[in-house]
Amino acid sequence: MTPGARVAATIELLDEIVSRSERPADLVANAFFRTRRFIGGGDRRAVSERVWGILRRWGQLRWWLKRTGHPADQTNALPRGIVAADLMVVEGLGLSDVEAIFDGGLYRPHPLDDAERRALRQMEGHSLSHPEQPDWVRLNVQEWVAPHLKEAYGEAWGREIAALATPPPVDLRVNRLKATVEEARAALAREGIETEPTRFAPNGLRLKRRLSVVAGAAFQSGLVEVQDEGSQLVAGLVDARPGMSIADYCAGAGGKTLAIAAGMNNKGRVVAMDVLETRLDRSAQRLRRAGAHNVERRALGADNRKWLKRQAGAFDRVLVDAPCTGTGTWRRNPDGRWTLRPQDLAELVPKQAAILDAAARLVKPGGGLVYATCSVLPAENERQIEAFLERHPEFESVPVADVWRDAISRDTGVEPPAEIASGPYLRLSPLRHGTDGFFAATLLRKAEEGEDNDRHPDRSRAERGEAEGPVLATHQQDDGQA
Repeated sequence: MTPGARVAATIELLDEIVSRSERPADLVANAFFRTRRFIGGGDRRAVSERVWGILRRWGQLRWWLKRTGHPADQTNALPRGIVAADLMVVEGLGLSDVEAIFDGGLYRPHPLDDAERRALRQMEGHSLSHPEQPDWVRLNVQEWVAPHLKEAYGEAWGREIAALATPPPVDLRVNRLKATVEEARAALAREGIETEPTRFAPNGLRLKRRLSVVAGAAFQSGLVEVQDEGSQLVAGLVDARPGMSIADYCAGAGGKTLAIAAGMNNKGRVVAMDVLETRLDRSAQRLRRAGAHNVERRALGADNRKWLKRQAGAFDRVLVDAPCTGTGTWRRNPDGRWTLRPQDLAELVPKQAAILDAAARLVKPGGGLVYATCSVLPAENERQIEAFLERHPEFESVPVADVWRDAISRDTGVEPPAEIASGPYLRLSPLRHGTDGFFAATLLRKAEEGEDNDRHPDRSRAERGEAEGPVLATHQQDDGQA
């Protein structure tokens, strides 16, 4: 493709993303390229990188359109105006260079009109940032979100949010059911994929440069799964051990379920639950590839209400990876900065509380409840846990350092890093830890009178001498249906 054709494709894809804002941008982009097989791999990467970069700086580019009176700011031609502004204030092109691209030639954008030309001329010689931009514009967030981010990070909020605008690395979790970290790393190296150990997660590898791994033998044979290091650490706090009974209450497509099953060495019971059966169905192929045979999938619909009621107090661990705003994943999903609405947060907070209350009923006395989000907003995290503990005095919070020592140091001998384990909860960010933004809290259900009350919920049915038979009797093998 010519430079002009790439720009035209960028405008077209951005228009698709804007007009279909109810769908994640990555899904829109995948569909866009599937219907345009004529776009080669190099051009596809170039267009995608430009689109994702523009989404990360959308707020500042929109500010420039407003400041200069660009007509696209008031019309349905916004993607075209945004791309033209990006060429001027980010790539540093002059007006004549932009006019040469927007010349109406074959596969190129139609020519600039006089109003566009006047606006772009005001941008000439300027950079993306401008002294008149408010902090929320400079950091490319919506104005209503800024107070929540300031509450989360205090004086460091600017640096933290800037880090959320950086392109993310590709992290892999080594599947210990099939390989050691060294074996997986060697297998990837034979495919020309160079990796290094992740900073904190003991089974993690980070690619030295961004490459696709899903078509390679190491991935296809189940040696590795694509999973951010932060997500691996959240799964690690579940402290899954052989013989336990564990519920992944909001399992989705099963990323953390797989990590939990690997920690159990296929011994014990994992129940992956979700309100949407289609999400659970997508996990079937991943479970087969990983060789995870101790996972049962259960949709939390009307048909399973009686079953769910019978599971009260049946689980050593329950993981609640709650639906959230996804503000911690803005590196990967920059469109989320602009599609998030105040009513989304208002609706999510009570939904998260209801999910926590329901999941808490599944935890046995002395067992653990792990609540996690990929959000950085306190309303979904710290405030949610504080409210839960007020409603449920039978639970208490366990400091993340204590959980780390039981769940991770036990196998690795690595003490909890001070930058992670300095407070009661796990809080991860791109700036401080190089991961997505995550929050996790581990809660212990106090033992009832007559029961032992360990500080950390680390005693499974097997360790207490209870028979595993009745638990395993309800286990269903993966039916293989995707």
